[in-house]
Amino acid sequence: MRILNVIDLTGPVNTATGSNAGRSCICIAGWMLVLLYASLLSCSSSQKNDRKFRIGFSQCTGDPNWKKATLDALQRELAFHPGAELIYKNAGDNSDLQVAQIEELSRSQIDILLVSPNEALPLTAAVEAVFNKGIPVIVIDRKIASDKFTCYVGTDNFSIGKMAGEYILNTFPGEISIIEISGLKGSTPTSERSRGFHESISGKSRVKVKARVEGAWLREGAKEALLSIKDTLAANDIIFAQNDPMVLGAYDVYKTLGLEKTAKFIGVDGLPGPNGGIQLVSDKILQATLLNPTGGEEAIQTAFKILNNEPYDKEIILSTVVIDASNARILKLQTDKIAGLQKDIENQLSLLSEQQRLYRSQNIVLYVLAGALVLVLVFGALSYFALRHNRRINRQLAVQNTKILEQSKELIEMTAKAKEATEAKFNFFTNISHEFRTPLTLMLVSLEDTLSSRSLLQAHRNNLELARKNVHRLLRLVNQLMDFRKIELGKMKIHATENNIVGFVKDIADTFREAARKKDIHLKVESKFPEILLWFDISMMDKIILNLLSNAFKFTGENGLIHISIDKTRDEKLVVLKVQDSGMGMTAETAAHAFDLFYEGHEFAHNSSGVGLALCRELVELHHGIISVKSERSKGACFEIALPAGNTHLLPEEIETERIISASSPDFAIYTAEAEPVIYTGMHHDDAASKDQSLLIIDDNPELRQFLKDKLGKRFEIHEAASGNAGLNVAYDMIPDIIICDVAMPGSDGLTVTDMLKNDIRTSHIPIILLSARDSIHQYIEGMKSRADAYIGKPFNLSHLEATLNSLLVNREILREHFTSELPGEKRINPSQKTDRKFINEFAAVVAGNISNENFGPADIAKEMHMSRMQLYRKIKSLLGYNVNDYILTVRLQKAKFLLLHETDPISDIAFKTGFSSPAYFSTVFKSKFSMTPSEYRDRNE
Repeated sequence: MRILNVIDLTGPVNTATGSNAGRSCICIAGWMLVLLYASLLSCSSSQKNDRKFRIGFSQCTGDPNWKKATLDALQRELAFHPGAELIYKNAGDNSDLQVAQIEELSRSQIDILLVSPNEALPLTAAVEAVFNKGIPVIVIDRKIASDKFTCYVGTDNFSIGKMAGEYILNTFPGEISIIEISGLKGSTPTSERSRGFHESISGKSRVKVKARVEGAWLREGAKEALLSIKDTLAANDIIFAQNDPMVLGAYDVYKTLGLEKTAKFIGVDGLPGPNGGIQLVSDKILQATLLNPTGGEEAIQTAFKILNNEPYDKEIILSTVVIDASNARILKLQTDKIAGLQKDIENQLSLLSEQQRLYRSQNIVLYVLAGALVLVLVFGALSYFALRHNRRINRQLAVQNTKILEQSKELIEMTAKAKEATEAKFNFFTNISHEFRTPLTLMLVSLEDTLSSRSLLQAHRNNLELARKNVHRLLRLVNQLMDFRKIELGKMKIHATENNIVGFVKDIADTFREAARKKDIHLKVESKFPEILLWFDISMMDKIILNLLSNAFKFTGENGLIHISIDKTRDEKLVVLKVQDSGMGMTAETAAHAFDLFYEGHEFAHNSSGVGLALCRELVELHHGIISVKSERSKGACFEIALPAGNTHLLPEEIETERIISASSPDFAIYTAEAEPVIYTGMHHDDAASKDQSLLIIDDNPELRQFLKDKLGKRFEIHEAASGNAGLNVAYDMIPDIIICDVAMPGSDGLTVTDMLKNDIRTSHIPIILLSARDSIHQYIEGMKSRADAYIGKPFNLSHLEATLNSLLVNREILREHFTSELPGEKRINPSQKTDRKFINEFAAVVAGNISNENFGPADIAKEMHMSRMQLYRKIKSLLGYNVNDYILTVRLQKAKFLLLHETDPISDIAFKTGFSSPAYFSTVFKSKFSMTPSEYRDRNE
């Protein structure tokens, strides 16, 4: 039962937004929607009760009479089930084709399968497969070689054969000569009808089966079989064929031989219609035929019982009867009457179908009209409300538009102010850059003047060389920023002249030869052409090439390669210059942003300002060219510049008529100075073996490492690492007393390195000082969160750094004395050094657990604590102040003192319990430590 929730659509409507007309439209539309919904529910309910089943039927017969009779029977019964659909497949006499058709039907979503097989064995597997899928299967007329089917509908073929034999015995007296024509070998009707026939005539001496041939259920098959034995055929033969088509074939053969008048023909099927068994008996061609019902009506009836979950029989055996001259005429009249009724039923069904189609069409038209009317009413009401709503919105928009205009004016004013502020900022930036050049120049001149003195000490010379190199670096950065600012303001114009680009590049490359020699870098310039004329601005082009070469030297290590090539494209429209190196390379992400201003990729964020390549791109674009880069991590980089040949791409004011053959730039020293390494000579400290403490410096800047090594090498044994990962390896191997680490480095940065060292039990005790140019309070906090012991910003004061080193080492010494005084006593945990305290506790527990083992030593402890012997020695030395063997001996002696005071065991037993190899050795060690023998110690304390 369905309940319609009817909404009251006639209630009050807000008079501010509606009217009486609008109210009426909504009411009418609402009630029409309710009625339409009720009509649809009624229609759908009636359709739901008339469920449509899909029935598949596979038949394998070449007999048109049998096919027609079967289909007529099915259609007669299906007339009572108009909602059902019959899908019919006929394979003729081809069993393989029938198997394929059954598989096709099983895939077509049928509800039940009807099968009329020709042979049992070939069809068995296909029928079982359908049955195993859960689809009901009804086998008609002939069984399969399995019981995996839902129902069997057919006659008792054994009884048909037996009835035929009894009819012959009862009808023909005297000697009887029989020729039997069987069906297809292997089919169940053939074997069962033959078995029933021979059982009925068995033991009858007057009956003789003269011949038995196979006709394969076909008229032509029977003719061929009898023609092969035509010499044995006689006028008084009684021919029994297992179906009517075969007996008709036999009649044809006997008629050909002129024996059809006296021979008697008996068949099986008794089908109605032309050439059917009933007609043949009526025409006195056949003596008799045995009725074999098709089972079509019974199969459809059973199918619907199965589909509707009603009770049904597993086997439905159809009754049979002998049709001869006595009843053939009556049966013929009955079948003709049935055929006429069938036609009437079909006509009635056709009319009914047409009426249903017309009814459905009228319903659709009605629904469409009702829906259209509802839509018209709804749209009318919506249009009215939309009109009122739009008026209200327009008023709101007018108010908002006024506000937006006011805000737009304010925004324009703010934009103008922001532009003025930005311009003022850039002007200040430009002015301050100009101001930087004067003091930098004075510093550079003073440094070079001082360095020219021959009496300068080598230590001072090294410091001044380092200062000069960094002044050049600052001056280069200031120049680049000023050039970039000129380009932004549009004040930098090119003055192109025609020059030999090959010679120009070689001249610039020659200035880097000394730097290449010092770093063992192979610098090569090559071109297929000794001269390539190109229009370019001399001052701009040398900045481009100097920047690219400086970068190549900066990121290419010793024994590397820098290759410069100049070439022309095939059409000679472009000149291509490439600068390729074998340095550290870039990731794809960094390469994509390499020319962005102030971009610092992860690979060189620590060693780049992000200005040089951006300036190169702007200068190349001023020449109407293109610059690009190709690079892979650890595989170097290749920068490529493509410049147009000729001067047609240049404006008249960009062309200079005077040709300049070569150029010398004051910027050369700035670029080459940074490419050359600072070589420290004459700075030698005492042998590392004579120094008590070691220092690990982790920094990617070789100059800063060398500087710290020079200043701190007098006191510490110095170890170096150029990256975070290398620093970790050195720290684990050497276990230094203290570490100075940079924050911004390639690979693992300083914060990561600190966190990993503090979390590793081997290095958790080592004090770490972080040095970084990142000196904001937020970055200080991040550094201390990584458990660094100190964070010092750059530029740093050397005295401050030395004082921090001293303070951390003194505190470490105090902590070591604390551990030494406590162990091996009670094991309280110091919260500030929980990791180190845990290590000492584990170490003491391992020693205490093996105190009685005289062979126990440092190697066993290192193995149990998963450390190398060297790491164990250095860690214990750093925390406790003495080596592992001394600690083990001290623990043995303290244990021995305890046993001497609290137990009465002999001194020899106490010696063995505390791990001494003999009582004599125990006494000697005890006396050297406490100035008395074990027995004297026991007696005195008692």
